[in-house]
Amino acid sequence: MSSPVSEEVVETGAAQRASFLEVLLVFLRLGVTSFGGPVAHLGYFRAEFVERRKWLDEAAYVDIVALCQFLPGPASSQVGITLGTLRAGLPGALAAWFGFTMPSAVAMIAFGYGVAELGDISHVPWLHGLKIVAVAVVAQAVWGMARSLCPDRERATLAAGAAVLALAEPSAAGQIGAIVAGGLIGWWLLPEASGNKAAPLAVNIGRPLAVGALVLFFALLFGLPALAAASSNHITALIGSFYRSGALVFGGGHVVLPLLQQAVVPPGWVSNDVFLAGYSAAQAVPGPLFTFAAYLGTMMRPAPNGWTGGLISLVAIYLPSFLLLIGILPFWDALRTRMGVQAALKGVNAAVVGLLLAALYRPVWTSAIFTPADFALGVVALLLLVMWRVPPWAVVVLGAVGATIIANIPWLAVPA
Repeated sequence: MSSPVSEEVVETGAAQRASFLEVLLVFLRLGVTSFGGPVAHLGYFRAEFVERRKWLDEAAYVDIVALCQFLPGPASSQVGITLGTLRAGLPGALAAWFGFTMPSAVAMIAFGYGVAELGDISHVPWLHGLKIVAVAVVAQAVWGMARSLCPDRERATLAAGAAVLALAEPSAAGQIGAIVAGGLIGWWLLPEASGNKAAPLAVNIGRPLAVGALVLFFALLFGLPALAAASSNHITALIGSFYRSGALVFGGGHVVLPLLQQAVVPPGWVSNDVFLAGYSAAQAVPGPLFTFAAYLGTMMRPAPNGWTGGLISLVAIYLPSFLLLIGILPFWDALRTRMGVQAALKGVNAAVVGLLLAALYRPVWTSAIFTPADFALGVVALLLLVMWRVPPWAVVVLGAVGATIIANIPWLAVPA
């Protein structure tokens, strides 16, 4: 005869398994249908979890979005991970990440295998079209983020300064320096930021576990580069590079472009043509842009590459998000009410716009726009994205077709 306690444990375990499966299935559906980038993903999440399923109310959802905008990493993916955590604990976090991320990751790995079969892609017209579309996509991101994150002259000036610094020092040090300077200047110049009064989040994560996650986050951030330098092991260097990119990027998928480009192109792991072709292709698939890492891992010249390298790179770039969320969620309610934190965050966001502006010029523009026809195709792509609201995947297809047509009309393909 079973005891009431054992029956309660069985019922609790069954509920957790049901919640895990529920989270996995709903995020898997979102993973194959959520086109449009990070901002669109937040809209999909709100419609699904606030309006339709009522897993949480509007105030709690806004809290979660604010937290994930504050943290480095892919904001929309972090919102999904947090929603999974609230629904089914840490297993729910894994279910949300897997369901939302894997459809896009599989598509990007498959695209990488296709590109690998082509060999030298520097003169493939339709892939050049993908690079041109990347110019339009990044320009749209710069414009949209500047309107919301740099609405006054102080933050616009801060963004311009960050762009200059990133172009003058085109390395991870320059990008990190711009972010740190943005936070410090924001804390100094923008003290009028007000505290957040929204309702608290109910997160069942113990503080000891949270502290351990934060310690591990920083240990990996500083320890992996030192270990890679000491051992000269490519796998360690690969994990360290993608982990650092995931740990230090503010602003979501588009802003990771300069960090990843600096991590994989100068060492010769991936050519710039391969890099930009994959970045543009990432606009054509649903789900998070950070799955671009799976494509880069697939295309690596040194082993591990192929699907193994893709999965290693994907896990490495997302690991910081898991550690940060586990470490920050229990403390967020107290932290987010501090005016200094809010002011520093404004400065960081403005610096992010500057980094994206610098990336728009180099490497995106300088590697894609060579002729007046290239520029015209980029303008058309930007017009379709911004004014006509054409889905990004459709613009990618049109860009590939347009570049192929241009390549077959000799007088259009001649540089000015």
